Amino acid sequence: MQPYNKINIIIMNHYETVFILNPILSEDQIKETVKKFEDFLTSKGAKMINKENWGLKKLAYKIQHKKSGFYHLFEFEAAGEIVAPFELEFRRDESVMRYLTVKLDKHAIAWAEKRRKRVKENAKK
Repeated sequence: MQPYNKINIIIMNHYETVFILNPILSEDQIKETVKKFEDFLTSKGAKMINKENWGLKKLAYKIQHKKSGFYHLFEFEAAGEIVAPFELEFRRDESVMRYLTVKLDKHAIAWAEKRRKRVKENAKK
């Protein structure tokens, strides 16, 4: 059952997901995995706002005996009921080491917009 307001419009929440992929994956495997998760969201009616590849980063502590991982960020709008199946897909995929999905409030949304602008400005330089 989808959450509706009084005029039967689906309520879309703003979410941000960061996930870490196993460092032993090839470039093609990483692209396929990221595409799989993006396709899952869009197939469920989510609207992708931003996605970022943060690249290979050193971990603060070992995860699955690995010292690094490929970080990715998705920013999207979706109905709340999509998050649980989305996270289930992360748990089923062996290439995902960690993930975190958070619902953004108005202040976090404003901060995310500033961050996106800053990233675009740095990319132009």
